[in-house]
Amino acid sequence: MYALTKRISSRWSAMTQCVKVASVALCSGRISSPQLLAARCRVVCSVAHARFCRTASSEEIAVIRVPRSMQKLVDSVKQTRSKNKISTIRAGKLLIRSRNPDLNQSAGYQLGKFEQPRLCSKGWKHPKSFGDYFTINNTRTVAPCVTVQDDAEQKESVTFNNLHLCRELVEALHGVNITHPTTVQQQTIPKVMMGHNILCAAETGSGKTLTYLLPAIHRLQVEKESQVYAGSLHKIHTLVLVPSRELAEQVAAVCRTLCAPFGLLTRTLGGGRGVGNIKVVFKNNHPDILVATPGALVKALRRRCLDFGELSFFVVDEADTMFDPSFSEMLESILSYANIASNPKQAKGPGRKAQLLVVGATFPGGVGEVLSKVTDLGSMVVIKSKMLHFLMPHVKQTFLKVKGEDKVLELHQALKLLQQDKGGGAVLVFCNKSATVNWLGYSLEEMGVKHLRLQGEMPAAVRAGIFHSFQKGAVDVLICTDIASRGLDTSRVRLVVNYDFPESHTDYIHRAGRVGRAGGVEDGEVLSLVTHPWDVELVQKIETAARRRTTLPGMNSEINEPKSEVIELQE
Repeated sequence: MYALTKRISSRWSAMTQCVKVASVALCSGRISSPQLLAARCRVVCSVAHARFCRTASSEEIAVIRVPRSMQKLVDSVKQTRSKNKISTIRAGKLLIRSRNPDLNQSAGYQLGKFEQPRLCSKGWKHPKSFGDYFTINNTRTVAPCVTVQDDAEQKESVTFNNLHLCRELVEALHGVNITHPTTVQQQTIPKVMMGHNILCAAETGSGKTLTYLLPAIHRLQVEKESQVYAGSLHKIHTLVLVPSRELAEQVAAVCRTLCAPFGLLTRTLGGGRGVGNIKVVFKNNHPDILVATPGALVKALRRRCLDFGELSFFVVDEADTMFDPSFSEMLESILSYANIASNPKQAKGPGRKAQLLVVGATFPGGVGEVLSKVTDLGSMVVIKSKMLHFLMPHVKQTFLKVKGEDKVLELHQALKLLQQDKGGGAVLVFCNKSATVNWLGYSLEEMGVKHLRLQGEMPAAVRAGIFHSFQKGAVDVLICTDIASRGLDTSRVRLVVNYDFPESHTDYIHRAGRVGRAGGVEDGEVLSLVTHPWDVELVQKIETAARRRTTLPGMNSEINEPKSEVIELQE
């Protein structure tokens, strides 16, 4: 009995294996349909006799019926394989335009949750991919932070008068053609004027500088008129901390324009010029508003050149850079000299403490660890833009796979096309290293292209005024490192070229943010030259985010404090 059972089991296993082989062939596509499989399947024994007999007549033909569940599995496999043939083209404007038209994607097409995007850059690590390209087209004409309104809507829209700023300050804004606040300004300024500590993270070019300058100047003017200010003429009332000398000069220039009607004094404190220059800044009366870089400010504090006893506002601009390990130790040291308020009540009245305002275009990492040492994170108001860490929808962005030796020619061609198609415009060319900036400058000189260079290894005396000359239009091409990608106002820039592809998502966001700024040109573009295999991985993540319309991966979006109040900006 045992032998018979074993024999039956072995026959059944053999028959099952035959069916499995046939099914695998069907699923793999070697046999196109169950009907063809049944027509071609000839076996040496019938299914009925195969269960019990060792042999059978070769003339008998067995028909294998495919179960319905297996038929569904086959259809599913076919559908999965045909996904590459699903059209992503719809009527209307293209979101992604590729060299291969089959990889285009319309702005009206939305990828499914589990649908894998077909990337133009999928094979860009292969040497044969040189010359390939794709473009992420702009789907909007202006920055998301700017609301486009008709004449009737403008009469009812929010103005700076609605933010309860003093009349002279609003008139100073009108004098520089700033009449309506951006979304981030509407949300942030009232919270600052109420005395809250703020962490504001919003896209580049959204007007974050005015979110802290306007409340600071307003309070200084109010205190000056009420005689509260009289007893502290030789004290600093507002400190703005920035990562570079160029940004310090820019912020100070805006501040001087707004402070002119009130007679308030603004000064800058930058490094690279020795201790003597630091002493000169504080030789006479201390400024009302000081814009400083971390290194120079640490030296001034250690030499007791200034006092934070009357400080009302402590501002950390470009926060993602300032909380980077290269600056975080100096930032902690500077914060230790200030008396930061833990709640709005402490920021008002006699003996008040300083409000802390942290501002940046990306959400800074490690902010909780540093700020928890000086204030209560639970009382800090976090304001995040809805477009935070998204690709800018109003800027055209092109990616070109190119050989290293062809990059100079491609750059020169891009400059010529800008001159022909749009009549010229300012251009920022970003490199990853100072040596590349210098070498590229020599190459463009041989081609007859006028330009300026800006990189961190330049002496302070040489760097002074370079970016200001570029802003004023003395030269239209600036070759620079990432030193020019943080916070600097580049409203006249029409084209950004990533000669060296950036090393992180954060760097790409900041570089691309030099175009399409509020109040700037509306048809700005970004051209990225992609050469190395490690660049391709970042390009693929950017393309995936563009196709899915999601944020760039791996970016911090929360402060490590569950009690923080979070406000989402309303578009």
